[in-house]
Amino acid sequence: MQTDFSEMTLEEMAQALAPAVADAAVFDGWTDLAIASAAEMHGLDPDVARLAFPGGPMDMIAAWIATVDRAMVEALPADVLAQMGFTARIKALLVFRIEQAAQRRESLRRALAVMALPKNAVRSARLSWQAADLMWRMAGDTATDFNHYSKRAILASIYAATLAVLVDDDSAGQAETYAFLDRRLEDVVRFGKAKARLTGGEREHFSIARLMGRLRYPAS
Repeated sequence: MQTDFSEMTLEEMAQALAPAVADAAVFDGWTDLAIASAAEMHGLDPDVARLAFPGGPMDMIAAWIATVDRAMVEALPADVLAQMGFTARIKALLVFRIEQAAQRRESLRRALAVMALPKNAVRSARLSWQAADLMWRMAGDTATDFNHYSKRAILASIYAATLAVLVDDDSAGQAETYAFLDRRLEDVVRFGKAKARLTGGEREHFSIARLMGRLRYPAS
């Protein structure tokens, strides 16, 4: 059954096409060829499909991420997350996204290469921040002080580092990726406990930037 695009906005069209574009990106990269392949699969004029991605590869990747966001919201509603502890909620949300990405690892590899280009740095950072923000909000975070920003920065760093491990993980069931994620989450829990014990000037010895560096470039 073909998708009816006639009443869709361009944003809706982009998200409807995004999974097929991601599939085609395995062979064609995040290019017009991938859009054309996705359009053909859906019986849509490729020229019309291209209108949904005026920003090129980053628009395609952003639409793909948006479909993962939507799937995550549907798969892990508030009543399901409410049955878990806070840390377990964050892990469940991260695991869901990793499972989604693992289905298209080569597309992910190519997406990360596009996102790493200097010209895409600002938008890539914004997309990472938005993903982290959504996960924290779904987990029930209501912080509005500095913790609001530090939590999102740390989670975005964990997520990005885990995806970087995933693209080269050939272990059964991506066991190495999940072990890596567990270590990074344990780092954050330990940091939180240590920070809670600190008072006065001692607090200044701990740096969010240093922690993020450890999470992104771990020693093991």
